Formats: sequence, structure tokens, C-alpha cells
Amino acid sequence: MQPPGDDAAPRCPFAGAHAPDAPHVPEAAGDDAQAGWHRAQLDFSQSMSYGDYLSLDPILDAQHPRSPDHNEMLFIIQHQTSELWMKLALYELRAALASIRDDALPPAFKMLARVSRVLEQLVQAWNVLATMTPSEYSAMRPYLGASSGFQSYQYRELEFILGNKNAQMLRPHAHRPAIHAHLEASLQAPSLYDEVIRLLARRGFPIAPERLDADWTQPTRHDRTVEAAWLAVYREPNAHWELYEMAEELVDLEDAFRQWRFRHVTTVERIIGFKQGTGGTSGAPYLRKMLDVVLFPELWHVRTTL
Repeated sequence: MQPPGDDAAPRCPFAGAHAPDAPHVPEAAGDDAQAGWHRAQLDFSQSMSYGDYLSLDPILDAQHPRSPDHNEMLFIIQHQTSELWMKLALYELRAALASIRDDALPPAFKMLARVSRVLEQLVQAWNVLATMTPSEYSAMRPYLGASSGFQSYQYRELEFILGNKNAQMLRPHAHRPAIHAHLEASLQAPSLYDEVIRLLARRGFPIAPERLDADWTQPTRHDRTVEAAWLAVYREPNAHWELYEMAEELVDLEDAFRQWRFRHVTTVERIIGFKQGTGGTSGAPYLRKMLDVVLFPELWHVRTTL
């Protein structure tokens, strides 16, 4: 704005300002950009390389399509990568179980949070598989035989650790004694949530003795003394901060697990509709029934009680 009575043209506030120097662009920009790798090690004849460390050769040679169909590679890789993510989830859950038993909760929080992020990756894996159309899947389905994700022993162990126990689910693995024995041990051991309930008791909450000495081979069922303990935690979170944080980590975990299950259902419905599964299950109806399974019932019910 000009002072009153001054008829001079307004002066540009930037007049006379020195423009910043333009960034220097070297003539051989391509050569300069490449200079960053000149000192990198390029000879690995006597040392371990990236591929050696990750054992990439056997991993990348593990895809063997049985059909001539182009889309089978997607199907194989989606399931193989999901198995790798499940391996990490199980690794973290076992470590979290040990930490909870030792009352070392902060490390367990990190491990459980990581499992929740792994489950997010598993959800995204279904989104990739969902690019397969019904006609594309039909072209390769006859080559699958009776193989089915229902038979994944890592998935079964994941269910067992999270408390969805069912001894009948050992039967598909009877032909592999080592895997069968491993799963049976997981079936008979306390689940993640069982260990958390034991933690509540160690922290002074009056958990019913029959809940603390439950049959570990049975699925988790609601217990009023457990819900009463969680109610006390949620009503005074500052007084029970570690337990409060544990509760929320478990809710995050089950929430992510539910999303994984739901995306499985919708992907199956999108690709095969309501046909029977290759492993003999009812397919989508069976998967929809699994959506009703609640892993940590008191943590969900307490939200209504609060």
C-alpha cells in the first residue's frame, strides 16, 4: 500500500533483489550420478553376497507350476510369501509368549505390534490374488489336486497359539509325524491369551482357579472373572498401565486377524463363488463361519460393560 497522496507507481518489494544462483548441473550428470557405487564391492568370489545371505537361489527356484496357465505363478507366489509372513508371525508370537511368562511386558508389546503389522501384509496378499478372475483360476484348478490352504500347518499353529484349538485339525498332518507332533504340542500348551490370563492372576486379580487350570486343548471360552479383571484395568488404566497396553495390543492383533480372515472370504467368493474348496471344505461358507470365532472374548465384551 502507498502512503496517502503519493501517486508513484507501487514498487515491487522484490525489485533489485538478487536471484538465487541456479543449481550447478555437471555436464556429465550421468557419470556423476553413477559415482556413488564406484567403491562398492563388486567381486564376491571369496565373500558372502546378498543372494548368499538370503539363500535366494532355493527360494526363487521353489516355484514349480503344474499347469501351462500363466496365472499359476501368481497363485504359487502369493501362498509362498504368505507362508513366510506366517513364519515370522509365529516366531514373534513364541517370543511374546516367553516374555509374558517372564513378566517382561515391554518386549512383548513390540512383538505383538509386529505381528499385527505382519497380518496387514497378509491382507494385502489377498488383494494381489484377487486380480485373478474366475476363468483364470478355473484353467489351473484341476492341477491343484486336493491341496488346500486348509492344510497349512503354520496357519494351524497360528490358530492354536491364538486360542482357537481343535484336535480334529491335527488329522491332515498325520502323514508327517514331525509336523503332527509339533502341532500336538501347540494344541496342548497354553495359548497366548491363556498366558495373559495367568499374568492377570500374578498381578493380583482374582481369576477363577478352573480358568487358570483349564484344558488347554479346548478353544477359549468367556469367563466372568477374566472380564471382571479387564473391567478393572479399563476403568483405571493409569493404575494398571502395562495390563491396559497389553489388552489393546491383543485387540489390535485380533482386529487384524479378523480382517485377514474376511479378506480371505471375499477373495474366495470373488474367484470361485460358493464352490466346494479343493481340500473338501464347503469353501466360502466354511470361511464365513470362521468369521464368528472370537479369540479374546472378554476384551470385546468389556467394551459393552464399560
